[in-house]
Amino acid sequence: MPTETEIKLRIADIAALRRRLEELGYSIKIPRTLESDQLYDRADQALRQSDQILRLRTRGTRSTLTYKGPAQRAPHKSREELEVDMSDQEASERILNALGYKPTFRYQKFRTTYAAEGQPGLITLDETPIGEFLELEGEADWIDTTAVSLGFGPSDYITGSYASLYREYRVRNPGTIPDAMVF
Repeated sequence: MPTETEIKLRIADIAALRRRLEELGYSIKIPRTLESDQLYDRADQALRQSDQILRLRTRGTRSTLTYKGPAQRAPHKSREELEVDMSDQEASERILNALGYKPTFRYQKFRTTYAAEGQPGLITLDETPIGEFLELEGEADWIDTTAVSLGFGPSDYITGSYASLYREYRVRNPGTIPDAMVF
């Protein structure tokens, strides 16, 4: 089973972070692109209650359907991840609806992906409506080493999803849209 292991880190200074990534030999692998993600679930929220995710992501003209299994969150988030490219987003949405899956939460981010030769993981910089985050995805040892080289430690690790981070944000910011973290 393909397994995703990752953490998020909250970023205070994007310019300083970009300089540090360059110093460490990272360069842009995928330029800054708007990603729109739509989560789906059944009316009884069976997926959410079992810590599973069904997501349709759109980036430009490309759509990807992703299933994520229940996560282990100590100290990194690891979970099964299955993805398939979808050539027709509208048809994909109709199929999900026909199977009883309805849109539950939508979120957007501008994502820039970084990589470095000889490094086994990926770094993504996500600019979201609730702040900037860095995601480190790879083997646990690589995540820890890379986090330290960027000036972070385990106490900085965030293992929650953007949906859970937005729920926390809404507690501090009443009146925000309940089911969409969008620009």
